[in-house]
Amino acid sequence: MQQILTQTMNFEGIILGLATFLLIGIFHPIVIKSEYYFGVKCWPIFLLAGLAGCAGSLFVDNTYASVLLGVFSFSCFWSILELFEQRERVKKGLFPKKPA
Repeated sequence: MQQILTQTMNFEGIILGLATFLLIGIFHPIVIKSEYYFGVKCWPIFLLAGLAGCAGSLFVDNTYASVLLGVFSFSCFWSILELFEQRERVKKGLFPKKPA
């Protein structure tokens, strides 16, 4: 029992998990606002940001930064799908439509 208590704790998983949770959570309002102001035509921006994040993840030496860039890039890729789904939610009246 004494040996277990003297070991150091590994917080990397919790830190990366929390950062991932926050990054994904930030993308929800970004997608909603993007679709509201620009429609689905802004999807190439998410694609370019995602590709840049993937490239950055490959070349960063820091593990934390590399993982978070990977999470960022795939959140951008997922946002492309969410843009089109958000358009459908707006058509169904679940979200407000931008006045003409």
